[in-house]
Amino acid sequence: MIDEHISCPALVVAAPSSGSGKTTVVAALARYFTNLGKKVRVFKTGPDFIDPNFLAFASHQPVYQLDFWMCGEQHCRRLVAEAAKEADLILIEGVMGMFDGQCSSADIAAKLGIPVLAVINAGAMAQTFGAIAYGLANFRQDISMYGVVANRVGSTGHAEMLKEALPDTLEFCGYLQKDIGLSLPERHLGLVQAQELDDLDDRLNLAADLISQHVNLKLPPKSQFVPVASAKPERRLEGITIAIAQDTAFSFIYQANLDLLTALGAKLSFFSPIQGDELPDCDALYLPGGYPELYLKELAENTILKQQVHAHVNNHKPVLAECGGMLYLNNSLTDIEGKSGEMCGILNANSRMQGSLAALGLVEGELLPGETLRGHTFHYSKTDSSEEIACHPVSQRGRKLDPVWRHKQVIASYIHWYFPSNPELVANIFKGAL
Repeated sequence: MIDEHISCPALVVAAPSSGSGKTTVVAALARYFTNLGKKVRVFKTGPDFIDPNFLAFASHQPVYQLDFWMCGEQHCRRLVAEAAKEADLILIEGVMGMFDGQCSSADIAAKLGIPVLAVINAGAMAQTFGAIAYGLANFRQDISMYGVVANRVGSTGHAEMLKEALPDTLEFCGYLQKDIGLSLPERHLGLVQAQELDDLDDRLNLAADLISQHVNLKLPPKSQFVPVASAKPERRLEGITIAIAQDTAFSFIYQANLDLLTALGAKLSFFSPIQGDELPDCDALYLPGGYPELYLKELAENTILKQQVHAHVNNHKPVLAECGGMLYLNNSLTDIEGKSGEMCGILNANSRMQGSLAALGLVEGELLPGETLRGHTFHYSKTDSSEEIACHPVSQRGRKLDPVWRHKQVIASYIHWYFPSNPELVANIFKGAL
């Protein structure tokens, strides 16, 4: 029997474009209400890994991704409804511009029935602010606009001009000034990772304090969510220990993936290749993506771990390697400056970082006949490999991408897989049943 509707205050925080300040506003709001003792649950629209790290740090709660194609609409509805049972506030950070993509911020807001808080970079405009806000609110008729926050505002007078430019039907929820020390350092895949910033707590508390001074911070109205029934997966990984690389070189891990592995019965054992850890006693190995190119020396010098991974593979134990995890298994990895590091040498392949984006998008791979797994790819390297090709994944738009390679029980590719898109197939991977 499905319970009655669940109610919880919620907002989708969207913007006209990337770079408008969505992450800053969401992190500041999350930290402000968390500091007040509220339980804030945050979600990120799209497959991003970097922003969720900051949002989890700000809210002290795990952050999940929402994408109706990669994750499935019912799965997304279930995640949000379950969060609503325990949360005082749900914040969903949008992706790109508000209407961009095949699962846009507006799509999330419309299908989940959540109002939108728009963040507009007003640093180089005045009355045009009102036109942009009006367009966001009226481009589609199936969304509800909660209000507008102006970002990178020059002065109190500038903020007043922006407020006056809004139509009476739109609420001016406040502003953040420019040059207030909240910008976060970036690198080629986005922001520097949250765990790399020693002063992140101070930055977030400053953001929460500043946003409290100029933004109307009352809780939004409650949205209604319908619980979604979901059968528990068969515990096919009962008794299996999966070693998972986790540090700043291997950090691109969906929380939903870890949840599923645990629900399948697996025991998870984490280790850090760059800290010199050895491989834990395990039945399977999961090497997620990240930034191995920044740690060539540390990875090359951990020779004991490389030998243990070789033994694991030679014993025909399963390995799933995603993007940076795959680069680690190759013969060598060369960074953007031409410096090379000797990697595991398990896959007969070599990879080189480059200055331009090599691939980006949501993908699907058929790892067994008729059995597909979805995920996304986002990388700046090129790989030359002579390994067996397991399949050619295709993008959401049907374009063929870099292969999925197979070596013994190793499945390696540039794809960051979203495990809940096919739990049975994931169980087969970690049981070595492909």
